[in-house]
Amino acid sequence: MTKRSMVITTALIAVIAFAIGAFLYDRNRATRAPALTSVPGSELVRPHSPVIGPANAPVTIVEFFDPSCEACRAMYPTVKQILAAFPADVRLVLRYTPLHQGSDEAVRILETARTQGKFEPVLEALLARQSQWAMHGAPDLNKAWEFAQGAGLDVERARREASSSRIDLVLKQDMADVQKNNVRQTPTFFVNGKPLLSFGPQQLKDLVQSEVQRVKSGS
Repeated sequence: MTKRSMVITTALIAVIAFAIGAFLYDRNRATRAPALTSVPGSELVRPHSPVIGPANAPVTIVEFFDPSCEACRAMYPTVKQILAAFPADVRLVLRYTPLHQGSDEAVRILETARTQGKFEPVLEALLARQSQWAMHGAPDLNKAWEFAQGAGLDVERARREASSSRIDLVLKQDMADVQKNNVRQTPTFFVNGKPLLSFGPQQLKDLVQSEVQRVKSGS
């Protein structure tokens, strides 16, 4: 084989190897779980934020949420209705806003539930029985733990994890973002970065629907 032929052959092998590598990379990338994408305003969605719904949904509801908040409990059925109406198009991102006494411990319960794959059932249990544990000025967190256990939480394991530095950082970051986004009450909603200016169930539905229509039309 001449020197020129060897150079051509080597180059051809390199091109083929590159093409195979690129194909395998693209195939692996397509099969990986989608990353949690952000929305306008980097302080609205963080990588640690709990998500209900598809992670790559084009419409994001961000709720600044306090598990002790009566209005948060009252709005939760509406949020669930919206997610059910747009199962492929809308996701809910919860940002912790523990403004009431005892809410920070309730957040720790939710975060330990998340590591056990029990986030939604524990969230719904705490909201459904909120009036029994979240009495303002005298919260009964032992009952909150009991209700979480009834929803499937391994309480012994969760109590060991509740004071972890990871959860400390989640609380610290979320409260910093509460300040950055000028959140003064719960729940406060943003839909694809747009604040819900007029609070109410129908107003939230209307804003979400308009965003779904917008992204589907490509405008």
